[in-house]
Amino acid sequence: MRRTKRNGSFLISLLINMFLNIEGVIPAVVLLVLHCYLDISVWWSVFALALWILYLVIWMLILGYVSRCSNTPDRKTVNKNPYSKKDIYTNEN
Repeated sequence: MRRTKRNGSFLISLLINMFLNIEGVIPAVVLLVLHCYLDISVWWSVFALALWILYLVIWMLILGYVSRCSNTPDRKTVNKNPYSKKDIYTNEN
């Protein structure tokens, strides 16, 4: 099966993951609203947003590592089945 090249798509994947996991930005939005009403520091909102993005990046790196580990080819093994080893047309083993 033909495989396509997948280099340079980390940022695109990150943007797609950010869109699919949009509920992770809720704490940052709540902290931003609290900044407007209670006058807390805006840096708490920025920190929550950065923490969410860092979580997504680490999760993508872990899944990429797992995918690379699972794509290793199997070792060649010796065929020990005597029935599948012979050629039925030439009588050779």
